Amino acid sequence: MKEVLIIGGSGFVGSAIVKEALSRGYKVKTIVRHPEKVSLSDPHLEVIGADIMDTEELTGILKYQLQVISAYNPGWKNPDIYEDTLKGYTSILEAVRRAGVKRLLVVGGAGSLLVSPTVRLMDTGTIPEEILPGVKSLAKVYTDYLRPEKEFDWVFFSPAGSFTQGTRTGNYRLGEDYLIKDEKGESHISVEDYAMAMIDELEKPQHHYRRFTVGY
Repeated sequence: MKEVLIIGGSGFVGSAIVKEALSRGYKVKTIVRHPEKVSLSDPHLEVIGADIMDTEELTGILKYQLQVISAYNPGWKNPDIYEDTLKGYTSILEAVRRAGVKRLLVVGGAGSLLVSPTVRLMDTGTIPEEILPGVKSLAKVYTDYLRPEKEFDWVFFSPAGSFTQGTRTGNYRLGEDYLIKDEKGESHISVEDYAMAMIDELEKPQHHYRRFTVGY
């Protein structure tokens, strides 16, 4: 049976990725801080309670995993989201290196996507002020933590500008550094189609050592 380990499988994005992987016949392990928050029950799902800030513990869990998906997010209402995102990813990346993981797929943000050759989405003034710290921290994970990384293969997968619960249409378009917009000029993707695209990338890797994005 195919296997995948997902960090943060109890969150908005992580839970959708867990469901998508299970639906495709994967045996899924997910690391969460609060196992009681995982309501999904499946014989092929193993929920592991752990603190990802504990690099040594995380390293032990990640050993023998070839590919890992990280949907880590310390919580959009967390007043320390900027610092905790950076601390969390410092621990995750170090554990990935120590454990010998070959490939890391990161659930990224849309804020660092370009809307013009010199302007990022997060610089346009259209992102609500209350979520900017989390947006900026994820952008820093991409630019300062992942882009210099050469020890393991990685991708930073940015969603569209509007990222909501919806339906799994089975349709999407991929891009690289620019925000994807539809014929109406809107940038949107459902979390279900994002999860589908993530597992598609897991199964048939098309991107290496780079960011890519998705939209309709």
